[in-house]
Amino acid sequence: MADDKSQRGEPDRSRVAGDEEYEVDYFAQKHGLTRDQAQELINRHGNNREKLDAEAAKIAKG
Repeated sequence: MADDKSQRGEPDRSRVAGDEEYEVDYFAQKHGLTRDQAQELINRHGNNREKLDAEAAKIAKG
């Protein structure tokens, strides 16, 4: 199912669509991760952006 870019708002911004390549790529670039690392975080921790940001920060520090 394609992401409906006309549906904007808090629910869209608070989640990372792990099945959308451009969102995974953006998340990876934002945190200095590889695409595989970003996808693994999404698979492991779900799509909550706040939680994923925290988990990505742990990797970046470490």
